Amino acid sequence: MAKDGLSIGDLAERTGLAVSAIRYYEAQGLIDPWRNAGGQRRFERADIRRLSFVMIAQQFGFTLPQIRAELDLLPKGRVPTKADWARISSGFRAALDARIDTLVRMSDTLDSCIGCGCLSLDSCALYNPGDRAREKGTGPRYLMGDRPAD
Repeated sequence: MAKDGLSIGDLAERTGLAVSAIRYYEAQGLIDPWRNAGGQRRFERADIRRLSFVMIAQQFGFTLPQIRAELDLLPKGRVPTKADWARISSGFRAALDARIDTLVRMSDTLDSCIGCGCLSLDSCALYNPGDRAREKGTGPRYLMGDRPAD
């Protein structure tokens, strides 16, 4: 396992991923194994961290293309350093902070809309007369951060 690289089974055991998931992530360009003389896939120990990052980033709602774009910024030919990971984390942190802001706004305003239980267009007319929010675009405009015109 040392200098011969990790087998796909070893990588699965270390990450908790199924072998089929590792193959899928390989097909998506998230990891890049090499082949030994016998033609077997071999992985670097750094791939454990890469796959761990993929799993965590997916839990935070990032898509595989977004994750791949970040992983593509990591150096080729050497194990990523703490500074490399910190650089990637700062970009993800900004996106997470924006999501947190949106979730807080939703939490703060949801009770005044859905939570009231009226489900009445008459009452909603007080908050959005003449469907003015529509002018700002599609979707729940006020929950997305738009403010009613004064």
